[in-house]
Amino acid sequence: MFQKLVSRNDDLKRLVDKGYAVGFDTNNCLIVRDVFYLDGQLTLKRGAIVSKLVFKDRETVKQEDHQVLFAGEAPCGLDGKPIPNLGGGPCQCQLSPDNADVVVERSFSNKPRKGGTLVDYLDFFEKIESYVNQINGPATAKYGKSASPLTFQVRTGLPPDPIFKYPDTLSSRADIMDLREKLSREVVAIIGVGGTGGHILDLLVKTPVREIRFYDLDDFHVHNAYRSPGRLEESELGRPKADVLFERYEGFRHGLVPHRLHVGADSAAELAGVTFAFVSVDKGSSRSGIFDVLIASKIPFIDVGMGLKRKGDPLTGMLRVTYYPVDRAEEIRAKGYADTSDSDADLYRTNIQIGELNALNACLAVVKYKQTLGFYGNDEPMDNYLFDVADMKIAT
Repeated sequence: MFQKLVSRNDDLKRLVDKGYAVGFDTNNCLIVRDVFYLDGQLTLKRGAIVSKLVFKDRETVKQEDHQVLFAGEAPCGLDGKPIPNLGGGPCQCQLSPDNADVVVERSFSNKPRKGGTLVDYLDFFEKIESYVNQINGPATAKYGKSASPLTFQVRTGLPPDPIFKYPDTLSSRADIMDLREKLSREVVAIIGVGGTGGHILDLLVKTPVREIRFYDLDDFHVHNAYRSPGRLEESELGRPKADVLFERYEGFRHGLVPHRLHVGADSAAELAGVTFAFVSVDKGSSRSGIFDVLIASKIPFIDVGMGLKRKGDPLTGMLRVTYYPVDRAEEIRAKGYADTSDSDADLYRTNIQIGELNALNACLAVVKYKQTLGFYGNDEPMDNYLFDVADMKIAT
């Protein structure tokens, strides 16, 4: 990764060639170590500049803005006073354990001037050079070559991301890499990847869960395309749904495991190692067997459901999201939120599903899942949520 970034980005290569101690962090940051500076007692200190990377594709990057982060105390001039015009203030940034020696304490915000006008930095080389000159200048003036930031101590040992095939710039830009880690050990099963299940898969693919197993026995048809995320390729029609969805997403990440099979009460071996499950099936009898194996295997899960009907012109109905924690799964099941049996009337029932409601049902389910992991706040924990299409309100 180090060599690819340096070879594909001329400004990063110029930093390395000049001798800066360049490294990269899996949280999508450029790190320049050995930036020597003076503290208030004019003691020589060693700091590091950190700047966020914005990936344009897998290997080319651009800078996000004119700011940088700094690992170190407030750098001072030869008078022992903080260097003026650096701006910024106290700040933290979560880096990976591989760069635990770089502890960000503050940010700096300083734009260059050309002709008396504030302008943007042209690239990373100009940006790093500008900040290093300001921070390091007094140290070099006092200590000479021993304070030079050009140590040629590059760090090339950036491990590949075990999950994503493209850098997760969304999490790094939002500074939520620490929250992202709450999902990193999860092995999630999605049982049924039709309308709602397909959208659940689409959302989970973009999370760092370690493994996503998805199960569906059916083939992919035109009506599935009308309520599934992603574009339709004619070659997908009539093929196993699990295979179609695997091919759509395998270019994005690792850890996708498709299964063309029916999950029932005898599927414990298939679900071994699963830490959480989503159930998105239509038939009550199928749901019953799935509940049996999940509860017996002590796997927490969320079941989703949709009930739409037409009386006159508009459609009305409800979306449902029900959470079954391990310690109360049987209790929640007994409340009957989800149908677990089939009736004769089901033979004549019109199963209306619409893409945007499938997507909304999936979003509500994934938000609830992330709440259980502490990714989102959860002020009023509840087990069952109903969204009324007519009044756009959620009842519990």
